[in-house]
Amino acid sequence: MGRIFNVSGDCKPALHYMVNIDSRLEQIREMIGRGEYFTMNRARQYGKTTTLRALGRFLREEYRVISLDFQMMSEAKFRTENAFSNAFLEVFLRKVREEMDSFSEEMASGIRELEKEAENRREKLELVELFQYLSRFCGLSDRPVVLIIDEVDSATNNQVFLDFLAQLRGYYIDRDETPTFRSVILAGVYDVKNIRRKIRPEEEHKENSPWNIAVDFNVDMSFSPEDIAGMLSEYEADHHTGMDVSGIAALIYDYTSGYPFLVSRICKLIDEDVAGENRFPGTKEAWTEQGVIEAVKILMQEKNTLFESLTGKINDYEDLRSMLYVLLFQGQTIIYNPDDRVVDMAMMFGFVKVENGCVAVANRIFETRLYNYFLTVGNAQSGEMYRAALQSKNQFIRNGCLDMTLILKKFTEHFDEIYGDQDRKFLEEDGRRYFLLYLRPIINGTGNYYIESRTRNMERTDVIVDYNGEQFVIEMKLWRGNAYNLRGEQQLTDYLDYYHLRKGYMISFNFNKKKKTGVKELRFGDKILVEAVV
Repeated sequence: MGRIFNVSGDCKPALHYMVNIDSRLEQIREMIGRGEYFTMNRARQYGKTTTLRALGRFLREEYRVISLDFQMMSEAKFRTENAFSNAFLEVFLRKVREEMDSFSEEMASGIRELEKEAENRREKLELVELFQYLSRFCGLSDRPVVLIIDEVDSATNNQVFLDFLAQLRGYYIDRDETPTFRSVILAGVYDVKNIRRKIRPEEEHKENSPWNIAVDFNVDMSFSPEDIAGMLSEYEADHHTGMDVSGIAALIYDYTSGYPFLVSRICKLIDEDVAGENRFPGTKEAWTEQGVIEAVKILMQEKNTLFESLTGKINDYEDLRSMLYVLLFQGQTIIYNPDDRVVDMAMMFGFVKVENGCVAVANRIFETRLYNYFLTVGNAQSGEMYRAALQSKNQFIRNGCLDMTLILKKFTEHFDEIYGDQDRKFLEEDGRRYFLLYLRPIINGTGNYYIESRTRNMERTDVIVDYNGEQFVIEMKLWRGNAYNLRGEQQLTDYLDYYHLRKGYMISFNFNKKKKTGVKELRFGDKILVEAVV
């Protein structure tokens, strides 16, 4: 069996199609060469473990790399100083023994003596002695030693862990006088500087704080379109699908912004699930624009650990939830401020990124998943608009095609009937949300939608709908008078050119009491605009 796309555990070059990360490894090696202490902190399933495993191989000729994983140590091992010290040293020495064949006889003899001493001290072994043994190993080593601890934040609720970090900090600071690690890499979701959020408040002001020595880790671990194209080129060399490698890579990047798990998941779905379906009988048909869209539809409907982690964080942090809701549904501009605790948290967990000095949702997949989440929590699905759309669903689909004009017409009627007497503030904040709520049960299972982030603001939001190979652009905007409306119509026609479409749709939320609600069709040159006034 040949290589496959992998989304479970670390990627292995012999088994999996991978992005070439050599340039990232070189950047990390430069940090190690400078003797830096840092946290490789990225969101869940962002390729941290794959990078660390590859880094170990990359550094093998120059350093002694001891790579540990705190998830492999049970919670009981962190309850007492003695239990932790024994567990850590045992795992550390096990890793050392794996390299024994490459040690000189003098080095191997010294390590055997160290092991014997440690065995005799097990019942009384504490952190001070643990670090004395670690220092002795570094002194015996024929090469500089690099310590890597993966999943480090799995232990951060524990006082013993904080004491361990404090000792590690002390030895690192004295590295010019005492043999110790050349570089320390702690990998996890939380930055060392943000680990404080996971501990008790009274611990934040400990003397000799272990988080004030870590340098920033600025290596970009996301995949660029070129990175994705390189991986797809390897796949194409094996399978000869005839795909437009650069075009498909760019489209996958448009949906994922290079989030490693999402890139690999879409590729895996195309290869293993989309290919062979009725519309995509083989890999040639699957590795197309429509095949990517189909894979995205499957991804949006599945339950996986990444999406569960995202929704878990929203449920755990009310401030984070509120910020994302305002960003998505009200189009409010949030200026990036590194001192804003909520924004910093959203970036650490992978929800958002910074674009042109402002906060934006990290990628199109997350954005649509978040929209779906907010549309279904609470009583939204049992609301009258949702039920109205669900009851009318069959009339909107004709011969497998979506009748968007009829959707706008029925939405206008139902909205006016149910919410026509609501105040202006309600319409401004919730009108667009209710259209998405109306749309979702109609296209669910067959189509996708996403928000065009380049046009989303407090005045305007563009929704792109993909349904059975057909694409629709719907602009939702607040009415600001005829002149503004004409500009909006021109913007939409320009946007149709971008998507190579002749027909577009607009929903205007109009607060004029003399307004005339309903749907009308307008022509602008060779373009047709269907406008609904609510």
